[in-house]
Amino acid sequence: MSKNDNAIEVRNMSKDFKLIYDKPNTLKERLVFWKNTKKEYRHVLKNINLNIKKGETVALIGTNGSGKSTLLKLMTKIIYPTKGTIKTNGKLTSLLELGAGFHPDFTGRENIYFNASIFGLTAAEIDKRVVDIIKFSELEDFIDAPVRTYSSGMYMRLAFSVAINVDAEILLIDEILAVGDQHFQDKCFEKLHELKNSGRTIVIVSHSLDSVKKLCNRAVWIYDGEVKLDGKTGEVIDEYLKVCG
Repeated sequence: MSKNDNAIEVRNMSKDFKLIYDKPNTLKERLVFWKNTKKEYRHVLKNINLNIKKGETVALIGTNGSGKSTLLKLMTKIIYPTKGTIKTNGKLTSLLELGAGFHPDFTGRENIYFNASIFGLTAAEIDKRVVDIIKFSELEDFIDAPVRTYSSGMYMRLAFSVAINVDAEILLIDEILAVGDQHFQDKCFEKLHELKNSGRTIVIVSHSLDSVKKLCNRAVWIYDGEVKLDGKTGEVIDEYLKVCG
């Protein structure tokens, strides 16, 4: 298999976060207590190696704090590895944090233009998609209100609608689909199946193992910052439940 068959390549990748305790807040404290500042490095991910092929739908599973969401953020280049490399091959869009990229004082319509431009669309390209984005979100009656007046479910509707309409080849999703009513969750998963069948690459973090089984043909279990198991979804979930169920 050539490298061009991979949408995402993770090589010998580790991520540490520096924690600082007793950090001085004032200039006087910095001068007097500068030696007393305590630092600690937390090793969140350790020597991760992954290939995600173009067209694969992959779930990252694991308990809270295992490092799976950090791995997804590294794939988006929101944060960068301490060691190793992550390469992506193709236009990428992500749904990582509810309302990320939205300005609370802008209207929903204005935020569509703002958010879609971050994903690389021109104003003319957004003009062609804006009606479809609003229609999918089902927010026609609220689209010209400031998004600070939106509920969390409305935020998710708008964010998802923008993300799926930028024609990205790689879509990264972190648990955001757990927000919102059942009707819209079902609609989102139906759309994800459509994107999957069209050959898009999807990487999703989710605690909904039933949804993962229905959507993903591969699962990667992250345990204590390391890849514990990587394989067929059902087999990985069965082993995961034996330990963490």
